[in-house]
Amino acid sequence: MVTQEQRRRQLAREKFLRQQQRRTEARRKARVRNSVIASVLGVVVIGSVALYTTGVLRSDGKDDVSARPTPSAPATSKAPDPCAKPAAGAVKKLKFAKEPAMAIDTSAKYTMKLATTCGEIDLPLKTAAAPHTVNSFAFLAGKGYFDHSKCHRLTTAGIYVLQCGDPTGTGMGGPGYTLPDENLKDRSLKANVYPAGTVAMANTGKPHTGGSQFFLVYQDSQLPPSYTPFGTVSASGMKVLKKIAAAGAQPADPTTQNTAPNATVVINSATVAKS
Repeated sequence: MVTQEQRRRQLAREKFLRQQQRRTEARRKARVRNSVIASVLGVVVIGSVALYTTGVLRSDGKDDVSARPTPSAPATSKAPDPCAKPAAGAVKKLKFAKEPAMAIDTSAKYTMKLATTCGEIDLPLKTAAAPHTVNSFAFLAGKGYFDHSKCHRLTTAGIYVLQCGDPTGTGMGGPGYTLPDENLKDRSLKANVYPAGTVAMANTGKPHTGGSQFFLVYQDSQLPPSYTPFGTVSASGMKVLKKIAAAGAQPADPTTQNTAPNATVVINSATVAKS
């Protein structure tokens, strides 16, 4: 017969094991949740093949991130910072209950201007092809949502992108709502390649989970057509983007798995207006 003391010890062991399992699962979810951008197909070894964009959607409907770690180049000595100091000010902590009502002219041309510490990056937007996305960016930019936010990730192997749009700077932030996928059959996407100069939405790897995070492609990158392409980078903007990329990325943060750019890339202000 099992004594009360033996039963007590057995229950204590079971409780300890459950706690350990929960902690292990929490660490696993944190690693999965905090990575970025999409599957890298056929360019890196299995295990670092995939990379999902930071996007959003926890079960409570709030913004979060999911993905596997970003492949990155081996750590090297840090390059000189080619960018200026950020403008005075702080990010706004804004959340919205739902996607904003359509307020743009979907037949007009719009441009998003990112005044960054590294130079101005102009992004002509694909309004007619991605109206929900462009409308959302016009809304968020009008609220000052992106102002003073860091571009938190630069990938330098497998795929080649600068990722921005998270006011928290962690890859886990978002506006509180998600957007439908749009324009996934854009003519620029051929053979699962997002060409240099593409501006596309980050997401969790699942359909219709874009939020506020986006990425700028500075070199042709092989990705599945799952990330809404909603703009392009201007010629002058590509020069700024190449400057940022040339400075390289930091080793992956052990907590978030972000490979932050060595350059201090801060969006001092973002605006969206008719071209």
